[in-house]
Amino acid sequence: MTTLPQAGAESIINSRKKPIMNFTNNGLAAILARNWWVLLLRGLVAIAFGVLTWIQPGITMAALVLLFGAYTLVDGVLGAWTAITGRKEHEHWWVLLLWGVVGIAVGVMTFVAPGVTAFALLFYIAVWAVATGVLQIVAAVRLRKEIEGEWLLVLGGLASVVFGVLLMIQPGAGALALVWLIATYAVVFGAVLVLLAFKLRGLRSRAGV
Repeated sequence: MTTLPQAGAESIINSRKKPIMNFTNNGLAAILARNWWVLLLRGLVAIAFGVLTWIQPGITMAALVLLFGAYTLVDGVLGAWTAITGRKEHEHWWVLLLWGVVGIAVGVMTFVAPGVTAFALLFYIAVWAVATGVLQIVAAVRLRKEIEGEWLLVLGGLASVVFGVLLMIQPGAGALALVWLIATYAVVFGAVLVLLAFKLRGLRSRAGV
């Protein structure tokens, strides 16, 4: 017969195992964890873009927008690849796919529409940031029952939304101010992705998947 203290202890142990149990159940966390290195790569690319922008304060607005477009294109391709490879594992894989497709669309637009003004492209980037931020928060909500630490994805999503809104309400800000804003966002967002990648790698190791 199980005593009350023993039952309580078993409950605590089971609650601590819950993230791993849900993780191995083909959840959204499993898709991300099996491709944790892609998330890490996306974070490193974002940080590299931010640092490169910081050390080039004299960069023109047109060049900055094209550079950011290249970043969103690479990030979008990696995100879409992660979603497609895990499409049979979770019904909500489309959230990750949309996140990637939006990045690809904005990245392509910056290169195939050279006649568009830099301010118009900044608006596209702002829309991309808000859209991807919302999708990151949606993904975090889906992950909350699978792993601990989904707040990192929420933090990244909020950073994207705030960045996008700032670009929308101040499109005519000085070039230097925009450079620092975009670079800071990229570094913060990249750091969040790196932290999340290593957390998912740890969960993957613990689950033995």
